Amino acid sequence: MITIQRITHGILAIAFAMTLSASAQVQLDPKLPVYEPVQGVQGSIKSVGSDTMNNLMTLWAEGFNKFYPNVQVEIEGKGSSTAPPALIEGQSNFGPMSREMKDSEIDQFEAKFGYKPTRLETSLDVVAVYVNKDNPIKGLTLKQVDAIFSKNRLGGYPNEIAAWGDAGLPAPWANMPISLYGRNSASGTYGFFKEHTLFNGDYKDSVKEQPGSSSVVQGVASDKAGIGYSGIGYKTADVRAVPLGKEEGKYFEANAEDAYTGAYPLSRFLFLYVNYKPGSDLDPLRKEFLKFVFSKQGQEAVIKDGYYPISAALAKKNLERIGVK
Repeated sequence: MITIQRITHGILAIAFAMTLSASAQVQLDPKLPVYEPVQGVQGSIKSVGSDTMNNLMTLWAEGFNKFYPNVQVEIEGKGSSTAPPALIEGQSNFGPMSREMKDSEIDQFEAKFGYKPTRLETSLDVVAVYVNKDNPIKGLTLKQVDAIFSKNRLGGYPNEIAAWGDAGLPAPWANMPISLYGRNSASGTYGFFKEHTLFNGDYKDSVKEQPGSSSVVQGVASDKAGIGYSGIGYKTADVRAVPLGKEEGKYFEANAEDAYTGAYPLSRFLFLYVNYKPGSDLDPLRKEFLKFVFSKQGQEAVIKDGYYPISAALAKKNLERIGVK
């Protein structure tokens, strides 16, 4: 049984052994292992953390439950910042996060257990900047995005971008004020966007903070002048992901091809953090769940949720971090 508590709420220089078809649809690494069930797996799993990974955790849980129907899984997705304290207090088995743990979070974990939490890279995401599907904007630089969302403009863009005309759109868009949608501070996506797009500046007070990724997309979909940011797994037909670049005129799509090459500037891993004492044997329940995540079936779920799978080599490296050879 799966219980889900939904709260409406420099790129990775790594070689991925992935193949892309002509339409840039991701195909699984054929070397990923097929998951095979084992005996003696029982108990309950609780996951506390990222809203971005809520659906992905659900798909993994559903796939795992097909092999082990008696395992109970509870998924709580309020934001990445809830993952570290839940792991530290023993309130969860897994801490999904759409950002890396901060040094302070790692220090708090290590102070209690005497070793650091183990970070596993499960999949690749791109943070997309969404506009309404009718918006004709061809692309934006990161400095322009900063000038749209931030009150500080630490990226160095000379002027605030407050109306769509400031971003270069002609009438009837020119005088239309830009309507901003974003996440709340508990979100890893909020922190990632702040660091990589706002140059660690402050968000404008006019940003409508949403409690979840889907809420951001829904807001932009229903607001012709809207713009917002969220993981690519939440894209719908009612919004467009704006091509982004570091230089004007050199824009890259929020797609798998540009994510794997590192050309798209807002790519990131989606992580699972676990409490694993180096050199120990992981309990069978967590061990088998993670073997499933890094299997052919687990990475098929990544694609199903709209994210991008990792290579067999990286999957193997992740499992070795928890003592699975």
